[in-house]
Amino acid sequence: MSSVKKIAFIKYGGFSHINETIYEILTREFPSFEIETIDVFTDLVNTKDLTTIFHTLKEYGMEMLNRTLNIGNRRLYIRYFFNKLRTAIVKRLQGRDYLFTFQTQSLFDASIPGIPHFVYTDHTALANLDYPGFNKKNLPSNSWIECEHQVYHHATLNFTMSDNITNSVVKDYGCDPDRAIDVYCGSNISVSQDDIFDDSRYARKNILFVGVEWKKKGGLVLTEAFQIVLNRFPTATLTIVGCTPEIDVPNCQVLGKVPLAEVAKYFKQAAVFCLPTRLEPFGIVFLEAMAHKLPVVATNIGAIPELIIEGKNGYLVEPDNPQQLTEKLIEILDSPAQCQAFGEYAHRRFWDIYTWEKTGVRIRENIERFI
Repeated sequence: MSSVKKIAFIKYGGFSHINETIYEILTREFPSFEIETIDVFTDLVNTKDLTTIFHTLKEYGMEMLNRTLNIGNRRLYIRYFFNKLRTAIVKRLQGRDYLFTFQTQSLFDASIPGIPHFVYTDHTALANLDYPGFNKKNLPSNSWIECEHQVYHHATLNFTMSDNITNSVVKDYGCDPDRAIDVYCGSNISVSQDDIFDDSRYARKNILFVGVEWKKKGGLVLTEAFQIVLNRFPTATLTIVGCTPEIDVPNCQVLGKVPLAEVAKYFKQAAVFCLPTRLEPFGIVFLEAMAHKLPVVATNIGAIPELIIEGKNGYLVEPDNPQQLTEKLIEILDSPAQCQAFGEYAHRRFWDIYTWEKTGVRIRENIERFI
């Protein structure tokens, strides 16, 4: 290995609790090296200056006028801001001694010539085109897509959470297949392989939904399906965690946002996890359900078919199909034994593949080829 003693970890915000875990991985897998953490949008640039707002309106003004886009989000997806951020990153990193640089997400390019650079992401913009019903007008501009293209091509390796996104980096952005590698990810909820679960819960017919965005995550479809499920199983219940939709349906418990540490108890009380999401770059919440021995009913989109194996640890349905969702929920709730069998398969699959410890080893082994 090189004698350089520092690693630059460049990130944006929390990345759904993932950035904290990545820092721990880099610290654990490269214990001899100091980790310098840089948050690009708090340490380097101002995202709300008037020039950025002007360029955002120039690039996306019509869509904002039609209220289909939000300026707060779109200012991150303009060439002007990408280049501004690129300049700030180069100024901060250039000329310093780094073993390598590592960034999460693909909103910026933190590569420096001559230094191995690694990207870890759960998405690409163009992967959205594979979602049924996705409106192409909601993509970032072609100008910004060209910037995103640069991110993947400047990386020494692109680490992804799923084959779905690995394939997109190669197919949609023209990267060499050898430079796009699926290293997976793990659960954001602390779990132990030795955790004990109450198998009697499978007979209680409690359906669990965990998600912040009710409509985007298929909440309306689930509500419609659940009302029909109640005709078959009057004692079935639906627990909603993470959001507070206004619904008037019997046997529903709406909990809203709860601390991450408390979410585990709702997984432990459920018989089945259901998230009929319409858009999902990866879906760590499915791993959390698997870690808690839950069968899953979800939509056949994005990376979900890699996590949920049809007829093994759950069922896959088409998005916005309440009839199909109802049928699968009734089928799984009708058999506590099947719920348990699916849950056990899910548990084994989680521990075989989807832990942060194993992801960390995959990342280290691939990085070591270049340092």
